[in-house]
Amino acid sequence: MTIVVTGATGHLGRAVVESLLDRGVPADQILATGRDLNKLARLDVPSRRASYDDPESVRAAFTGADKVLFVSGSEVGRRVPQHRNVVEAAKAAGVGRVVYTSAPKADTSDMRLVAEHRATEKMLLDSGVPAVFLRNGWYLENYDVADALEHGIFGAAGEGRISAAPRVDYAEAAAAALLLDDPKQVYELGGESFTLAELAAEISRQSGREVTYTDLSEEKYIEMLVGAGIPVEGAKVYADSHRAASNGALEIEGDDLATLLGRPATPLSTAIKNTLA
Repeated sequence: MTIVVTGATGHLGRAVVESLLDRGVPADQILATGRDLNKLARLDVPSRRASYDDPESVRAAFTGADKVLFVSGSEVGRRVPQHRNVVEAAKAAGVGRVVYTSAPKADTSDMRLVAEHRATEKMLLDSGVPAVFLRNGWYLENYDVADALEHGIFGAAGEGRISAAPRVDYAEAAAAALLLDDPKQVYELGGESFTLAELAAEISRQSGREVTYTDLSEEKYIEMLVGAGIPVEGAKVYADSHRAASNGALEIEGDDLATLLGRPATPLSTAIKNTLA
C-alpha cells in the first residue's frame, strides 16, 4: 500500500504524516509531497516535489498510489484550476481513493470561501475516482489567543456558533479516514461549538485578564481588517465567513469527528489551556 500526502510541507499535511506513522503505517508506504524539498526532507518518510501548478509533477507523484490525501490549496481564487490538475492527475494515475479536505456543508453553504471546495467536490465526483470528503470545520488556531489578550476579539459573527477543533484533531481524523476499508463519502467535521463571546470569556477565565468580543457589522469589520493591512478581497472573504457563521454555517451537527478520532474532539477549554501554556 502507498499513501500519498499532498501539502506535506504545511501544518496539516505534516501532522497527517506524523499521525499515519503513529498508527503504525510503515514509513516506506507513505510519500510526502509538496513544493519545498527542504521542508519535505525534515519528514521521516520518502518525499517528492509536487506542485498543484505543475501537472506533470503531480502525475509523477501519484503514480502507483493506492490512496491520496488531497489537502486543499491555500491560494484562494486560484484553487479551481490548481485542484483540476490534481483531480486529473489522480484519474490518470488510477489512484484507488482520494480523500479531500473540503469545507463545512460544501454542498449547501453560501459562504464565499466554500465555493472552490464545492467545485472541487464536483470535479472529483465527475472524474469517477473514488473520493471521500472531509469537510473540516474551523481550526481553533484561526483565533490568535495572544492577540486576543492584547486587543480583544473583533468580528461579525453575532451569536453564531462555531464548531472548532485544533488542527491536530483534523489531522488525526484524516489519517483515520485514509486507513478505513469502507469510509463514508462525506464527513462533516467539527468540535465543540461556541460563540465568539464565549471564546473571549474562556480566554478571560483561564488567563485572569479581561478579554471582550466586539461584534461589528460586516462592512465595519471589512474596514477594520483593511486598516490592519489585509488586502480588500481577503478582508471581504474573511468577513463573509463571519456573516455566514452568524447564520449557522460553521456549526456542525453530528459526531463524525469523534467517530474518526475514536475519542471526543479536544474541548475548547483544553485547547486554550494548551495555548496559554
